[in-house]
Amino acid sequence: MLEAPRPDPTPAAHDRVYRGLRTRILHGEIAPGASLTLRGIGKEFDVSMTPAREALRRLVAEGALSLSNSGRVSTPELSNDRIEELAALRALIEVELASRALPRAHMALIDRLTQINGRIAEDIARQDAVAYIRRNLEFHRTLYLRAQAPAMLAMAETVWLQLGPTMRALYGRLRAKEPPPYHRLMIAALKAGDEPGLRLAVRSDVTQGLRMLTS
Repeated sequence: MLEAPRPDPTPAAHDRVYRGLRTRILHGEIAPGASLTLRGIGKEFDVSMTPAREALRRLVAEGALSLSNSGRVSTPELSNDRIEELAALRALIEVELASRALPRAHMALIDRLTQINGRIAEDIARQDAVAYIRRNLEFHRTLYLRAQAPAMLAMAETVWLQLGPTMRALYGRLRAKEPPPYHRLMIAALKAGDEPGLRLAVRSDVTQGLRMLTS
């Protein structure tokens, strides 16, 4: 009896490499301007050139990686104009997500956000920039999921992905000792049902740090 053909492992391998690299870029684990090679990715993830190439192609299409005329693939080094553009996008999209989430906010959500913010303070005390970025994104995503606007959230996550390496550089420069105050203001606005206060706190949170990079 003939054995059934085995499924081609390439799609699964491509997805694993894509998600692994995407997470590293999103959390700032790869510095701006760092080169990525097919050989290096293949060795790291134990895959052939094909899934490594497909993963890179997908990340370039999302703006998470840059492709030069010579074929060099690297994490982007953002200009001041590009940082300003992405900060403006964050302000537009995330303020709207927060506003849509407000009517669906409940005490369990507020308690969860308070817990995450407490862990952010611990990450800062340890000067763990990658954990800080990861937890900060968790804070925002937890709130925005309540907006029930998946297309808008996907757009926000694409902007986060493009900013990941730059955010790592920012946190490394700031040497913060405590969390930004805006998360506490966001939580207070959620408790009070204060939409103007929430919108202002979110806008300040997503733009203030990035502006320091362009100063």
